[in-house]
Amino acid sequence: MNAPQDASETLCEQVREARTRNSRLHIRASGSKDFLSDGATGDLESLEVRSHRGVVNYEPSELVITARCGTPIAEIHDTLAAQGQMLPFEPPAFGPHATLGGVVSAGLSGPRRPYSGSVRDAVLGVRLLTGRGECLQFGGQVMKNVAGYDVSRLVAGAWGTLGVLLDISLRVTPIPVRSLILEQAVSAERALRLFGEWARQPLPVTAACHLDGTLYVRLSGGPSAIEEAARIVGGRASAGGDRFWEAIREHTHPFFATDTPLWRLSVPPAAPPLDLPGDCLLDWGGAQRWVVSDAPAAKVRAMAESAGGHATLFRHATPGVPRFHPLPPALSALQGRVRAALDPDGLFNPDHPIGAC
Repeated sequence: MNAPQDASETLCEQVREARTRNSRLHIRASGSKDFLSDGATGDLESLEVRSHRGVVNYEPSELVITARCGTPIAEIHDTLAAQGQMLPFEPPAFGPHATLGGVVSAGLSGPRRPYSGSVRDAVLGVRLLTGRGECLQFGGQVMKNVAGYDVSRLVAGAWGTLGVLLDISLRVTPIPVRSLILEQAVSAERALRLFGEWARQPLPVTAACHLDGTLYVRLSGGPSAIEEAARIVGGRASAGGDRFWEAIREHTHPFFATDTPLWRLSVPPAAPPLDLPGDCLLDWGGAQRWVVSDAPAAKVRAMAESAGGHATLFRHATPGVPRFHPLPPALSALQGRVRAALDPDGLFNPDHPIGAC
């Protein structure tokens, strides 16, 4: 584990100088999530945060780790794995140099999300550099509300629009003793029914998806619990193992190898298959649906809304089409007020809109 490097004073000074010049800043580490930016960043000054890095505190017995924003997520994984622990939300990196700050700011979770919680659920506290050039502490290593808003959770998925995440405390979890991946040939409709049935039972499911007529499910826990659950779930052992879930998480599976727009739909897991052209991957037990489709954006978003959810144009965006689903007016106004309170001059990532991802 590398020694921590503290660049917070330098970053604070850069923010204060930019505010004096009325400049705008693009918070940048490895750039692994740049493909999700909704606007050009060429006219923005770059605020590089990779020099602020390292694990500050790690207490395996307390299931908490605190690290700086520029810490490579791979270093976090290695540090935790050495103690038999992991991040519960199984985050996608989308690149070998992804950092902890980028992972939390993007708010994206992997296949384990419905069963172990989201990024936001794991964040216990943050040290935040605001648009005023102030370093503020929110939360801690326990859950805590501040001034009516749990700011330590609001920053997850805010894409840096609320400030620079300097230090982040996260809840961690033990690595399961054993995992078993099962597969069986079923229709999408049948898969959704099975997902619902399993969700109502105390089964050790930690991932479930459906693709190309095959349902995949991962069971994790002790041997006896897995054996009992396997008899209920059915199917045969999958040869892909955890490599399959890694490929789904990191978008290296052949399903994602396309130049056609890739939509991420967040809908209630019981929602029936949506009538959209193109290929569909059901993830998160039906709650997250990846759709490769050239259907008009208005149609995709209308279908998502009719199912009680929203749609994000995740990859291969069409020029002029917003990536993020517009928020309802009341929620948009609330987010605007929080953003103004922490960054009144709109200093950070002004190219990134407020919307549902």
